[in-house]
Amino acid sequence: MSLVAYFDAASSEPLHPQAREALLAAIDVGWADPARLYGQARRAHLLLEQARTEVAEALGARPDEVSFTSSGTQAVHLGVLGTLHGRRRAGRHLVTSAVEHSSVLHAGGVHERDGGTTETVGVDLTGRVDLERFTEAVARPGTALACLQTANHEVGTVQPVAEAAAACRSHGVPLLVDAAQTAGRMPIPPGWSVLTASAHKWGGPAGVGVLVVRKGTRFRSFLPEDERERRRVPGFENVPGIVAAAAALRAMAADAAQEQARLSELVTRIRETVPKIVPDVEVIGDPVDRAPHIVTFSCLYVDGEALLTELDKAGFAVSSGSSCTASTLRPSHVLEAMGVLTHGNVRVSLPRGASAAEVDRFLAVLPDLVRRIRQDAGVA
Repeated sequence: MSLVAYFDAASSEPLHPQAREALLAAIDVGWADPARLYGQARRAHLLLEQARTEVAEALGARPDEVSFTSSGTQAVHLGVLGTLHGRRRAGRHLVTSAVEHSSVLHAGGVHERDGGTTETVGVDLTGRVDLERFTEAVARPGTALACLQTANHEVGTVQPVAEAAAACRSHGVPLLVDAAQTAGRMPIPPGWSVLTASAHKWGGPAGVGVLVVRKGTRFRSFLPEDERERRRVPGFENVPGIVAAAAALRAMAADAAQEQARLSELVTRIRETVPKIVPDVEVIGDPVDRAPHIVTFSCLYVDGEALLTELDKAGFAVSSGSSCTASTLRPSHVLEAMGVLTHGNVRVSLPRGASAAEVDRFLAVLPDLVRRIRQDAGVA
């Protein structure tokens, strides 16, 4: 069998070669405490601040607005709860879309247990938030924060961030944007107040997240005070990882226009071909206004975990938001909110360098795998 085709970039993009090179170099020279004053520490501090400047430039922010976290999830938790904490006088109401990443929803749960309220705005069949309802929600008195992702992590649909940001601005409400799926791949829409992202989604190493808080946005960490990272993120900075993350972001952004257009063509091929070659399939998400690398489809009468296992045996690493996988007994909250088929769900997300030959091989083996699973289940 040929090498496995890795089609799960939405979970984690393979480490970019420039990130690997930067990481190895920074391990040797960036290991010291950047808060100290001796030579090795000053060198680490310079590396940290250079990386901060590069990340800020790629995300359209100022360096002093950027803080580094230990993950994208931590960035979301700090961003949501820190902004809510900083704006307690304005109110205790949080607005999110129904398809946000679980880290946003979990932070909302903490906020509710602390006495706050959360309003969840629904989406249409493509997974796009109802902008009119979102606007009405942020206009409610006491709204302290709204959250909206740039593009959905399960189905790829791009959200109307710029329009939502304008609505938030007109009502004096900050907007937190989860840019995990698009940072380094697509331009960041304007108007946000807080932004979160995760380095391993753009080819950086795991263990580095980004939290950006615009000047003028009231923010107060809910954690014990720490002098590092603008007092927003406690703990010792992972300088080598941060340097590698910045290198990967810079490299991905430089190639984004060409590479993402190429990947989008391959995704379009999958979107258009799968319904023709596999009966009873629903392709999910917006066909046009979407992240360039993600395509999701659901197969009726097919167990999602069984299909992923068979695809793995055939040499394809893909993921699913399907119900009844090993880690959860309920369907994906994203697919449920969209009102689409949740069983037999496959998410293909193409990494940098994915080839047309790999996509063609995927399309060649998929119909027989689905047919065999349905046959085994007695529904073929």
